[in-house]
Amino acid sequence: MVMGQLSTETDLVIIGAGPGGYTAAIRAAQLGLDVLLVEKNYFGGTCTNVGCIPSKAMIHAADVKFEAESDWAKEMGIDAKIALNFAQTKKWRDNVVLELRKGIETLCKLRGVDTLKGEAFFTSSNTLSVETETGIRAVTFKKAIIATGTKIKAIPNLPYDHQKIISSDDVFSLTELPKNLIVVGGGYIAVEMANLFMKLGSNVTLIHRGDRLLKTMEPEITEILHRMMSEYGTSMLLNSEITKTDGNIAYVRTPEGEKKIEFDKILVAAGRSPNLANLNLDKTKVTLNSDGLITVNKSMQTTDENIFAIGDIVPGPQLAHKAFKEGKVAAEAISGLKSEFDTLAIPMVVFSDPEIAVVGLSEKEAIDRGYKVKVGKMPFSASGKARSINKTDGFVKIVSTSEGVILGVHIVGYGAGNLIGEGTLAIEMAALLEDLAATIHPHPTLPEALGEAAEDALGTVIHLYRGKK
Repeated sequence: MVMGQLSTETDLVIIGAGPGGYTAAIRAAQLGLDVLLVEKNYFGGTCTNVGCIPSKAMIHAADVKFEAESDWAKEMGIDAKIALNFAQTKKWRDNVVLELRKGIETLCKLRGVDTLKGEAFFTSSNTLSVETETGIRAVTFKKAIIATGTKIKAIPNLPYDHQKIISSDDVFSLTELPKNLIVVGGGYIAVEMANLFMKLGSNVTLIHRGDRLLKTMEPEITEILHRMMSEYGTSMLLNSEITKTDGNIAYVRTPEGEKKIEFDKILVAAGRSPNLANLNLDKTKVTLNSDGLITVNKSMQTTDENIFAIGDIVPGPQLAHKAFKEGKVAAEAISGLKSEFDTLAIPMVVFSDPEIAVVGLSEKEAIDRGYKVKVGKMPFSASGKARSINKTDGFVKIVSTSEGVILGVHIVGYGAGNLIGEGTLAIEMAALLEDLAATIHPHPTLPEALGEAAEDALGTVIHLYRGKK
């Protein structure tokens, strides 16, 4: 890499140090490229700083509190007196984030990745400029990877003031627990935030315009989610919408008429949109599709041969683990290796209570695609491990072809996110029901339910009675 006072020449420049960007940087450096990684804010991107990591840390803290003060804890002879120190919880969470961020920075440094803090924008298909605290630095590159991620999406009738009406990014700046919280949305962020704050002790009302949460999930999954959220204490107003606010009162249009809901904060979880506005893509040959996402081929190369793109700004689910894989593919392709994003299945996890994890096709999707399907289902109520830890709500469901090729795995229940990896591997390996059923799973554990769901589809399940055939 050649670095002058105001200019830099490099093999590869990467814009954005989120999951995809830093992964691409490290992989490209492993393969011998000179790499410059540009980030305007913090290493780790949305996921590490205001997304996956801090939210899951807070969810864990909330789970610890909620479990300890629950009625079932008392049944086990544990009668705890719980006091929440929100400031200490925030401090602990921030330390988790800081340590991971430092870890990413250290890995990049150890691999020889050069870094530059600032905002990048293209000036041509092989040059860009970075606005830094000390001025503009020009960068000439052979190849570039765009990994700028997403930004918060707003909704017109509830503009963010970042005080009373807040975004999911603002959540991690709160210094005290809201007494009355309204969460607007029906996706995974809304569900996770509603569960989190309810367990910490807020009075939570979830308002969603649709008739059910997580509309892309199997209806039987969301039925359990709705029931358990209500049982735990979250108020849900479906087919409803906030029409206006006045002071600390939200006016909500519902099927039963207008309702007035008191709030301290309104958390708008309206999703995220591609962060592309300031890149000057018009200076390149990069093109966008009809959804405003960057068009790429299987090697993550854009319509400009010198520029690649990965993560939430290209088609596919907005998931960090997808970005990890795309970052590796792009780095390898740029380095001359034959590498493509040819993944068959991308798992998704919702860290609600109960947890939800899905991968592959749903039963309806499989039928709509013309498959004759077999379905196996193992309820956690029949699991020895689930009973021993009082986590019997939920099930494992497996969808396969009539020949037994596994097409989809759907899990709702405790630890679903830790279980879905086996289902993902099964789909990637084109495994059969017999493969999963013949695998010895340790007892007593929750993964046993995967093997028994496969047995159920085969008609050989031991721990369920389906009637005589």
